[in-house]
Amino acid sequence: MSNPVLTPKAFERAATEDRAGWAAPGRSGAPGAPSPWQQPSAPPIDDGPISPWTTSRMTLDGTVHATLALFALLLAGAFVGWLAVGSNDRGEVTSFPGWLIVALLGGLGLAFYTAFRPRHARYTAPAYALVEGLVVGAISHVYESLYDGIVVQAALATAGVFAAMLFLYSQRIVRVTDRLRRGIVAATFGVLAVYLVGFVASLFGSGLSFINSPSLLGIGFSVVVAGIAAFNLLLDFDFIERGSEAGAPAYMNWYGAFGLLVTVVWLYLELLRLLSKLQRR
Repeated sequence: MSNPVLTPKAFERAATEDRAGWAAPGRSGAPGAPSPWQQPSAPPIDDGPISPWTTSRMTLDGTVHATLALFALLLAGAFVGWLAVGSNDRGEVTSFPGWLIVALLGGLGLAFYTAFRPRHARYTAPAYALVEGLVVGAISHVYESLYDGIVVQAALATAGVFAAMLFLYSQRIVRVTDRLRRGIVAATFGVLAVYLVGFVASLFGSGLSFINSPSLLGIGFSVVVAGIAAFNLLLDFDFIERGSEAGAPAYMNWYGAFGLLVTVVWLYLELLRLLSKLQRR
């Protein structure tokens, strides 16, 4: 699923956790006072253990480096997850790791914890990348056993969509306005609601067949969901840029990278599902 974690509320939580000391700039919150993230114009403050004021801040380069590290861990986990799925000489899956459900639940737990505790993202985001990699690797192996070459197609499509959305954002061809942001978030939660209804219905022997169906409705649904995931990348780029410009705390580098990773994984899995539907037509 998507990552509605990169929202203005994340800035508020980070600002609350990163409050300056009693004598630091911006403590009073008076009109015109500097933001808790705004570095002072004077030389860096160094008053020892009395004040937690720090000049270590979020930067674009720092977020890029954190993102690369998370994706490296994701690929490492995916390699292990891929090997954990047993297959025969014909490439057919013969065994599926029983611990996958544990990894899946662990990944969800880490994701929710990171969303509400951005300060710990430098520790929880790498753990999430590894655990999520295990799940993605195992799922990818199953899809590859059913549709030869689909994993490479999905990976290339994900990279292409990522590059296209980055170009649209960086060139300001598409601007992230408040209206667009609200629309994307609403659509994301709408998709989440559909998936939740489908999951609950499946527990009672029913379900929403179009979610996995290769019908025109099913394919159209996957196209829409993949499009929503792609537009979530714009929110991620906007969050990272605004955080860097505002001088957010340094741990927000990992938080921004975590959000970007969540969106890319979601996009990849949706494209994997869409391509499988197209091959079943």
